[in-house]
Amino acid sequence: MHSATQRPEPGKVGVAVFQHAFLPEGLNKTVSANERDLIVGGQAVIEGVMMRTPSAYAIAVRKADGTIVNTAAVLPKWSDKYPILKLPVLRGGAVLVQSMGLGIKALNYSANQAFADAEVAEAAEVEVATALRPAVIEGEGDFAGITGGLPGLIPVPTQKRAKDEMKKGTTAAAAGSIIFAIIFNVLLFIVAPLLLTNALFIAAGWVTPPSAAEPTSVVQTQGAPAASAEPAVAATTNASAPATNNAWYARAWRSVKTYLHPVRPTVGFNLIDGLIRMSFFIIMIFSFSLIKDIRRVFEYHGAEHKTVFTWENGLALTVENARTQPRQHPRCGTSFLMVVMLVSIVLFSVIKFDSLLYNMLVRIALMPVVAGLSYEVIRLSAKKEGGIIFKLITLPGVWLQNITTKEPDDKQLEVALIALKESLKLEPQPQTAEATPLA
Repeated sequence: MHSATQRPEPGKVGVAVFQHAFLPEGLNKTVSANERDLIVGGQAVIEGVMMRTPSAYAIAVRKADGTIVNTAAVLPKWSDKYPILKLPVLRGGAVLVQSMGLGIKALNYSANQAFADAEVAEAAEVEVATALRPAVIEGEGDFAGITGGLPGLIPVPTQKRAKDEMKKGTTAAAAGSIIFAIIFNVLLFIVAPLLLTNALFIAAGWVTPPSAAEPTSVVQTQGAPAASAEPAVAATTNASAPATNNAWYARAWRSVKTYLHPVRPTVGFNLIDGLIRMSFFIIMIFSFSLIKDIRRVFEYHGAEHKTVFTWENGLALTVENARTQPRQHPRCGTSFLMVVMLVSIVLFSVIKFDSLLYNMLVRIALMPVVAGLSYEVIRLSAKKEGGIIFKLITLPGVWLQNITTKEPDDKQLEVALIALKESLKLEPQPQTAEATPLA
């Protein structure tokens, strides 16, 4: 199969040539212990895979004519330029933002290549398609993040773009995609679960409902002995009130206000809120898995995991070796989501208000903190990947990958392997890596 390799960015050609000169052709050899210390991750894209090493990334896509194209580049860490981002919690937020931006650019590149020869690409503009939103795929120190992706809605362009799409900075389209994804996820995974949990606690009688003091006082006033003409005047004045108050929209508004009566969050409240949030997520990805095009992405997701396992097991990067590897990986983004849910339950139980609006706003404001803390939990537990804590944390995510990953074919494995090989060509050699450890 022909493979067309896109040249590195200007200024990086020397690096690419240097690395290629010292790496065995195709990396079809047993991986040494030093090389195996490089923790890799990735993300499925449209008809392809993006693979990420600590210092570089590469994207390989199979075009409509069957050829495989790829692009690769060195990717500096933000923490090298801004040392403050090396601090705990802050580094997790920075990794997430950088990974999301890179993931969207990877989706743009894959869409451009996969649809370049399709007739629909000439007439279509930009349609919203379901794709894999990037998970944490880069780390600090001895931890390289999570492999795989998180499902979400992202505008994926089907219109052919310029060939240098990956060389551009953050474009308006990428920024718009990030904003859209953030708003969608805030509404679906923060606002909706909070409102539903609040209404559930009111309906179940687990909290004191809103006071009915005003209606009671009206009844008592109307039932009191008439000592003067004032009650009669009041009754005459409010004669038309029952008709208005009993209108369907008035009853609906009173019902809405009742269920929106603020409930002070507790651990039990946040646990139910988290379960509702996770139920939304499971329903969403299960629905996605029934769509033919998304199933293709899930197959590439499985190919990416098998490729990562092949590397971690020190095997030659061949289709034959990757084919026998499992497709469920403990560092997948679905495992990260489980940690996010647990961290949010604890954090939101500590920081809480008696106002429904304040509770909603504080949950949105604390999203970066939750992500940063979750990153630190994964980072610490991943140091002992075979430990019981890491296994317990990632077990639900591994189960969930029966939905988010599907068994790939050999052609899909070939694409994932090429992506990893190209990213490894830009990675410093073991001797250099030992002399200059990651920040």
